Amino acid sequence: MITVKHLYHDFELGKKGNKTTLPVLKDISFQVNKGEIVTIAGRSGSGKSTLLNLVSGFIKPTQGEIWINNTRVTDLNEATFADFRLEHVGFIFQNFQLIPSMTAYQNIELPLILKGTDEPTRKQRTIETLTKVGLIDHQDHYPSELSGGQQQRVSIARALVLNPPLILADEPTGSLDSETEAELLNFIKQLNKEMDITFLIITHDEEVASIGNHTIHIKDGKLIAGGVFQ
Repeated sequence: MITVKHLYHDFELGKKGNKTTLPVLKDISFQVNKGEIVTIAGRSGSGKSTLLNLVSGFIKPTQGEIWINNTRVTDLNEATFADFRLEHVGFIFQNFQLIPSMTAYQNIELPLILKGTDEPTRKQRTIETLTKVGLIDHQDHYPSELSGGQQQRVSIARALVLNPPLILADEPTGSLDSETEAELLNFIKQLNKEMDITFLIITHDEEVASIGNHTIHIKDGKLIAGGVFQ
């Protein structure tokens, strides 16, 4: 599902003529198999969010390869990777990133609109996904009218509506209380089991890390445990 080979990433700081190179990731290699939940754990500043952004294609690595579903995505240009994401990847964010002026229904429907799906199919898929996440009775509610847990379920539904084989999650429980976090983690495990969705989850929370089939630990930009591809 995902293979990362000898990945490096540097950030350049300063202005032209006076730039400093800051190494962020150093020779990261690992593999995520189809149907797994894999967590990437590390302290703030360890490089784990940069790693997720590289896998997502939002930034390009300085060196190395990333493969998703047998496609070497590091070769794709920005437009091609955007199309690839619509087909293959869903996203869950810590702060939900819902559009406040849109209802739960509209937020979930949006990826289908971006993909060019016809209106009858959009309606069917959106209603099915709302039902799956237990929010059919809240479809006309705006994010401000929903609890944190409900907003995150809308975020998950938005990730699910295109039926992606892979979901990338960035601190998905970071804005939730412990009880709601436990409910959400159980829901992720349920989706993984019932729909065979592969999850790659960034976290600094031991409870979140514990749901993974295995955990990749990163410290100071280096993989210190959990890399299964060398």
